[in-house]
Amino acid sequence: MNTTAIVLAAGQGKRMKSTIHKQYLLIEDKPVLYYSLKAFEDSFIDNIVLVTGKDEQDYCHKEIIQKYNLKKVTSIIEGGKERYHSVAYGLRAIKWACDYVFIHDGARPFIDNEILMRALNEVKLSGACVTGMPVKDTVKIADDDQYVSSTPSRSLVWQIQTPQVFEKELITDTYEKLLANEEKLIADGISITDDAMVVEHFSDRKVKLTEGSYRNIKITTPEDLKIAQIFLNT
Repeated sequence: MNTTAIVLAAGQGKRMKSTIHKQYLLIEDKPVLYYSLKAFEDSFIDNIVLVTGKDEQDYCHKEIIQKYNLKKVTSIIEGGKERYHSVAYGLRAIKWACDYVFIHDGARPFIDNEILMRALNEVKLSGACVTGMPVKDTVKIADDDQYVSSTPSRSLVWQIQTPQVFEKELITDTYEKLLANEEKLIADGISITDDAMVVEHFSDRKVKLTEGSYRNIKITTPEDLKIAQIFLNT
């Protein structure tokens, strides 16, 4: 069995209000991106494909991969305009025999082996799973005029995280279908925001939810960076 992680680090992080992309900001003297790569490095994952922003491959190779002696990063490639382009390019970079693909946001530094093992065990059963946690707050569905349209039960609403994990053939096939139908999706106003949506749109496979962690936050704003620093010290 071969497992490959695609780690996405091509985002610009505009909400961070920093000239440095969020994945390269420091937490306790190490870049945000280091922590997720290190988690995969120390896990059962066999190979890592790192997807970076334009002209950032050499920087990542020297300042992160070599500096921290990360042996499992077998490919460093340039990402695309949208997140789904970056994932598609990452999938195309997998030239070796692979059974399961773990797609992860490099700005989520707090994945751990327990999360990864739960996802692995689930994908072996279902072929498609995403990590997440039940929401803590009541969620309201709004209408076009910002009035409450409905209130779903909190037990049915999950906040989705990464990694999102799939059989290699399934996720590759559905992403190629996505790219082939990209113009139609844009014309229809459909925005693809995670990998599960790709499988939902272009296959009949159901995607299973599996528990992540409330600590598995995505570094998006300056406040998130402060929270991350607290997590590392507790």
